[in-house]
Amino acid sequence: MVERANRTANFRLVVLNGRAYVETYEKGFQTRDVFTLWGILQLLRRYPGTIPDLDMMFDCVDWPVVRSSDFAGENAIPPPPLFRYCGDTETLDIVFPDWSFWGWAEINIKPWQDLLKDLEKGNKMQRWQDREPYAYWKGNPEVAEKRMELVKCNVTENQEWNARIYVQDWKKEIQQGFKNSDLGNQCHHRYKIYIEGSAWSVSEKYILACDSVSLLVTPHYYDFFLRSLLPLVHYWPINENDKCGSIKFAVDWGNKHKKKVQKMGKSASSFIQQDLRMEYVYDYMFHLLNEYAKLLKYKPRVPKNATELCSEIMACPAEGIEKKLMMESMVNGPIDESPCKMPLPFNQLSLDSFLKRKESSIEEVLTLEKQFWKEQKERT
Repeated sequence: MVERANRTANFRLVVLNGRAYVETYEKGFQTRDVFTLWGILQLLRRYPGTIPDLDMMFDCVDWPVVRSSDFAGENAIPPPPLFRYCGDTETLDIVFPDWSFWGWAEINIKPWQDLLKDLEKGNKMQRWQDREPYAYWKGNPEVAEKRMELVKCNVTENQEWNARIYVQDWKKEIQQGFKNSDLGNQCHHRYKIYIEGSAWSVSEKYILACDSVSLLVTPHYYDFFLRSLLPLVHYWPINENDKCGSIKFAVDWGNKHKKKVQKMGKSASSFIQQDLRMEYVYDYMFHLLNEYAKLLKYKPRVPKNATELCSEIMACPAEGIEKKLMMESMVNGPIDESPCKMPLPFNQLSLDSFLKRKESSIEEVLTLEKQFWKEQKERT
């Protein structure tokens, strides 16, 4: 089962007696594979001797590929266990924290534990009520049709959808030393839009951290924490089939119900600052790999073409921004505390109730939207 996952995997990682060995099949895009491996090595430094022997395949591409339908039916073979950064309702890929928690070298993003402090500081620069009363998005629209559609919601002489959309030119940013892409200095609007790219987007955690109300355009993918969030508690849902109208209504409604939406923005940023602290990211990794290792029915072996990895082997030859990010995100050594205790899984009743609550909240917003546009039409 594990070996069948090598069809799309970028690397195979084996942990034996607390030591890591990697066999690379295909170089990942940019430094995704590098910092994913680096993150796992930091987990081994943080909790030495507690990660069991394991053998795993990792795919660093955005979209999940292990389709449930390919492994359904009486004579179906078991699905290959494949790790990646996101999943969806139609796939079985195993969701793992993305590389950017240890830094994103190509676009100058700091490791998460440092960036969280910047985001917290940026939040305090301007009170919510003093921020621009519009919805803000900045990014690369060319990666997905839905983002190109979002660009059409921008303000013009003839239309006002309450959206302020900015196209991110990364080539220009690199030339200018990233002076206009400081994530800690992007909390100047009351509302911030999250929209997926070719799949889930790394930008999600940065948007939710801002105290601004997060407007989530119907997501189809989830990372390892998104499913914990509730509409109308942590974010406002945006209808993907009517993005511009839905954004306009959300902003109009929010500007009339300031206390309610401020509470929503605070709930999201508190979740990011408290529940998504770096120690909990490591604890998620710890529990995930321990549970995964329990399922292995064989003793892992070091693959013939694998090489041993440790923090020093990776960091010493690294140069420039890569080396800087590694030094900043390196775990200094074992910690005294144990990992957090994993909560009990949902029983079916409580899971159904949780999902029903999500569904009802989204329906509530759709009803309010329909009523709003009906009234607008009657006035004209």
